[in-house]
Amino acid sequence: MSKRAYKYRFYPTTEQENLLAQTFGCVRVVYNKILSERTKLYYDQKESVGYIKANAMLTTLKKSADFNWLNDVSCVPLQQVLRHQQAAFSNFFAGRAKYPTFKKKGAKQSAEFTKSAFKYVKAEGDLVGKLYMAKSKEPLDIKWSRELPCEPSSINISKDCAGRYFVSCLCEFNPKPLPKVNKTTGIDLGLTHFAIEDNGVKHRNMRFTKKHAAKLALAQRKLSKKKLGSANRAKAKIKIARIHAKIADSRLDYLHKLSSQLINENQVICIESLKVVNMVKNPKLAKHISDASWGEFTRQLEYKAEWAGRKLVKIDQWFPSSKRCSDCGHITDKLPLSIREWACPSCNALLDRDVNAAKNIKRQGMSLIAFGENVSAA
Repeated sequence: MSKRAYKYRFYPTTEQENLLAQTFGCVRVVYNKILSERTKLYYDQKESVGYIKANAMLTTLKKSADFNWLNDVSCVPLQQVLRHQQAAFSNFFAGRAKYPTFKKKGAKQSAEFTKSAFKYVKAEGDLVGKLYMAKSKEPLDIKWSRELPCEPSSINISKDCAGRYFVSCLCEFNPKPLPKVNKTTGIDLGLTHFAIEDNGVKHRNMRFTKKHAAKLALAQRKLSKKKLGSANRAKAKIKIARIHAKIADSRLDYLHKLSSQLINENQVICIESLKVVNMVKNPKLAKHISDASWGEFTRQLEYKAEWAGRKLVKIDQWFPSSKRCSDCGHITDKLPLSIREWACPSCNALLDRDVNAAKNIKRQGMSLIAFGENVSAA
């Protein structure tokens, strides 16, 4: 059994919207208050605070006169946000993330509900059921795009900066492996084209940010002229958030369609493992690299390959895929990004930079499968 989150958009009633606003606010206050206390205790008394002590702090906080309004919402999201905070600290101490930061009112808001704080009712014969959250008598008006495989173990309700509400249901499901195919592919990621396969097929880089750049710039100029704290400024901020949401949704849709296509068509996929965090430090290419979203694309290929019974092979980032001739194996000394085609000085083969890299990535990936992980990349 595997776990998978199914995300749907929903439209809350006025009562639910007010309840969610109150819940989001309480979650944010608890997170920031406990984070402040943990940081202060460490610097003042060198005392480390874990989840159990943080939960005790929350109990004390709810009993105080100044914060008794925390009892007006479900206690589950308040406890869950402390678990998320503990996970953030664990990632920080393990070197996987930066120090936890405070939650902001103008950013994305979310609250997690476990089974004791929601109810999923499904009548026999119905494709989808009704979802009730704690302290609300009416079911959420969810736009079910697909059926849930089972009753959710937890749900996460969120509101993005564009004012849209989403519910994510965590369910267990049995992934069904796809029928085996004989096709394999090597993929080189780029900016001129998003993904290039070893057979010469090049998938477009859609450049979604550039497509909406003029509209976004106009909206930002209008925002800069609005008075701070005014209602018109709040409306202008929502317009900008909606443009950003359009960009993000379009990009995610493209990545899902392309990754699913590659998984369906190939039994083995070989791809280079890029350190995107280091690559975005390049001031000239940072915006374009971030817009391409190579990391999210690789993540989608990874979990979809696992579910479908496919194999994803990641090649070392230092493997000279572009500089090596795919015909004779000669490695050239220098190959600037501006050169898209080059002739091998050893065998005189005319090579397309990206297709050549994809062929080398595929050959190296198949070698790793055949001979093990200790195969030399040189």
